[in-house]
Amino acid sequence: MRGRLLAAVASAALALTGAAVPAAGAYEAQPDHTYANVAIHGPGHAGAQSFVPRDDELGTVAAWLVSRSTRGQVTASVRTDVTDPATEVGAAQVDLGGTGRGWFELDLGGVRVTPGQEYVLVLQATGTDGAVEWWGARSATVDAPPSWNYDRDHWGGWVEQGAGPAERYAGWDLAFYVDDAHPGCAADNSCWRHLGGEQLAVRPAGILGTPGHPYALSAFEAAGARFVPGSSVLELADGSWLYVPEGAQAPEVVPAGHPDALAQVEESRAWLASGSVPGRTEAERAMAERALLDMRLLLQDNGAVAAAWHTIWRYSWPRDSAFTAVAFARAGFPEEALRILRYNASTQRPDGTWEARTLLDGSGPPDARAWQLDANGWIPWATWQYLQVASAADRDAILAELYPTVEAAADHAAASLDENGIPPARPDYWESGYPAPNLGTAAPLLAGLRSAAAIAELAGEEDDADRWFVAADRLQWGIDHSFGAIGYQRTVVDGSGKDAAVAWLAPPFNPATPVVRAELDTTWEALVQDTGGVQPGERWGDDMTWTPETMFFALAWAADDQDVKAERLVEWMDAHRTGVGAYPEKVGPDGNPAAVSTLGWTASLTVLTLTALDGSVPTPPAGTSTVTTDDAAAADPRSASSPALATPDSVAAPWLLVLALATAAVVVGFSRRRRRRP
Repeated sequence: MRGRLLAAVASAALALTGAAVPAAGAYEAQPDHTYANVAIHGPGHAGAQSFVPRDDELGTVAAWLVSRSTRGQVTASVRTDVTDPATEVGAAQVDLGGTGRGWFELDLGGVRVTPGQEYVLVLQATGTDGAVEWWGARSATVDAPPSWNYDRDHWGGWVEQGAGPAERYAGWDLAFYVDDAHPGCAADNSCWRHLGGEQLAVRPAGILGTPGHPYALSAFEAAGARFVPGSSVLELADGSWLYVPEGAQAPEVVPAGHPDALAQVEESRAWLASGSVPGRTEAERAMAERALLDMRLLLQDNGAVAAAWHTIWRYSWPRDSAFTAVAFARAGFPEEALRILRYNASTQRPDGTWEARTLLDGSGPPDARAWQLDANGWIPWATWQYLQVASAADRDAILAELYPTVEAAADHAAASLDENGIPPARPDYWESGYPAPNLGTAAPLLAGLRSAAAIAELAGEEDDADRWFVAADRLQWGIDHSFGAIGYQRTVVDGSGKDAAVAWLAPPFNPATPVVRAELDTTWEALVQDTGGVQPGERWGDDMTWTPETMFFALAWAADDQDVKAERLVEWMDAHRTGVGAYPEKVGPDGNPAAVSTLGWTASLTVLTLTALDGSVPTPPAGTSTVTTDDAAAADPRSASSPALATPDSVAAPWLLVLALATAAVVVGFSRRRRRRP
């Protein structure tokens, strides 16, 4: 996109003082564009990035923009002082033309510049009716040029990112390139493209690539495209193919049927054919294929599984990876499943627990986020599910290999139960700390203890089996008489609200009871949104619908032979995938995909739901549990007076006094910091 050369006159909105030009450096480009850094719409906002040209004239400059405005113009001004329009050496303006995203190029017409001198590219959008953002990076980049933000109301003018009042934004850099400092947007299909506003809330819009090496697709790359059936090669709107060559970091556009791309198509089709892709209809099988292929891309060679291929999702969560392992195992891909289980065994902490998440190389956690006890349930459950499909020839050796991991996890889980039979307050899938025990930890541990006991029986370790079944009985009693007594709410404190984790008290995690079946329906009605999906809990803090939580219910109903309910949610999930069929983490209140796609957890839940509809996802045995499944009164702790719960010193204060006063505020406040937030 080209613009006309303008006179060296800048908008009055930019004629402010207050900042000095930074020191010169050898830079002409900062191509990373993963975050919205600076708003440039309206008279009160602008952005700038410094650069040093190598040549004596300046032709094209470009910035990565995202526009939610249906009209307006973008002006580029090149100056020697960001705060002084009088230092402008050239400018260009083009019509924005509507909503969209991509590299927005402006032609300065060959304006004369001095090689080695520092200049500043200033961008502002005017005449807009929506947000226009200049995207960039929020992490330190080696030799990155300083970026500048003009915000009249907030900063009072120009401010350098990382300096003065914006000191905490050090390392925030805007995405731009100058002349040949970048191969150009045409080279990688990333030029500015007009897109409907509904396509702008999801990033990435999908992934392609080779196993363990995904490439995140932007919304404009995915616009009008579709995957070549049975593959992770994308057919673009013009019929050409986009694929990632072996060993490459970025994709290439090639003619349809290009030999190297076609070889990848044939390889992935052969991989799918080696398993047993679930689905009773063509549409369901297509859903399962996309989910499995995307999960294969997210699975690393060492067994780590990226939650999604985007910034702070590019870590391996034990919880997400456990579901991915079971989905692979149940779909006939045991090698991938075992690789994941081995990775989780290698990252188990000495005390039998796991960090909330790890770096993909397995070297440890990325930060100081609190560890989460629910992994001690999910890993044994996933291991038991895998052992149900492992070949007879391999099972004994694999059982012996993985048993120490299961043993350490189950022993820690059993030891964590208090006098009331419930685990301590630990963060769970909401990724937030709580001062009260929560259902999102208790339910997975129940499934994990039962799975561990069943694994012990397979291994001939009867003492372990007895010990863990007894612990599961204690935990079941504790769940019934704490969570159950108040309607299976988020925590043991009445008023904490319904929680989607109630689905984990049902198959394929724990045997169904009449009261849990009823609570599934009640909780669904409490959490369902106008979009047709649910939020994690009643005390959730935003207006988004969450696809994993929606599919919790789909899987629970499918595994409990409530096919009609499950099928309805499968259809809902299919209707809310991105244009290339990827699985988004969220759905916005407008009904459009949002956040990241593909989220591996949602993909795995979809595969498991389709497999359960085929009748092949079992539930770990309850063992010695005394809870009946055929007598609603006996299974419902609210049908009789419950004995008073003990409150040992270790839990009395947070359960009683603090929680009674603070639960609502704490839950709402923390709930806003959902998974994947820094």
